Amino acid sequence: MEQAFAHIITSIGENLGREGLRDTPKRAAKAMSYLTRGYQQDLQEIVNNALFPSENSEMVIVRNIELYSLCEHHMLPFIGKAHVAYIPKGKVLGLSKVARIVDMFARRLQIQENLTKEIAEAVFQVTEAAGVGVVIEAQHMCMMMRGVEKQNASMTTSMMLGNFRTDERTRNEFLSLIR
Repeated sequence: MEQAFAHIITSIGENLGREGLRDTPKRAAKAMSYLTRGYQQDLQEIVNNALFPSENSEMVIVRNIELYSLCEHHMLPFIGKAHVAYIPKGKVLGLSKVARIVDMFARRLQIQENLTKEIAEAVFQVTEAAGVGVVIEAQHMCMMMRGVEKQNASMTTSMMLGNFRTDERTRNEFLSLIR
C-alpha cells in the first residue's frame, strides 16, 4: 500500500523527495489501514457475547452515533450519524456494541444505502429482536469537494425490519424520537 501511495503522489506531479512528503506514503498507508479496519473485524467478535437477559419489550434507541466512512466510488469520506433502534425479545445488546457494529461496517469502502442495510441486518441477527430500525444522516465529501460542490446537501437513508417495517406506529414512534 505504501508503494501505491508513492506512485499516486508522483503521478500527480509531486516530488517524494520534498521534505513534507518523504514519509507521506508510509503515513497514508497507515491511515488507510485504520480507515478501513472494518475488513479485519467480525460481527461475533464485536458483540463478544454481550447479550443480556431482559424482560424489556419496549423500544431501545441509540441516537447520534457518529460515523466516518469512505465512499466506494471516489474513496472520499462521508461523515454523519446513525440512529439505531430495536425491540428486544428476551435479551438486550450491550450499549457500546451498537456503536461498534456501526463502526465495523462504516470502516469499509461503502455507499450509505448499503451501510444502513448492513447495520440493520446485523443488529437484527444478533439480537433476534422483534424489529430493528436504522436511520443514517451524512454529508459526502465526493459531493462537496468535487462534482456539483454542494456544501449543504446531506443524505438520509433508512432501513426498517420486523415490527419497524410492518407496524406504522412503531416506525413513527422511532422516527419521532430521533427528530
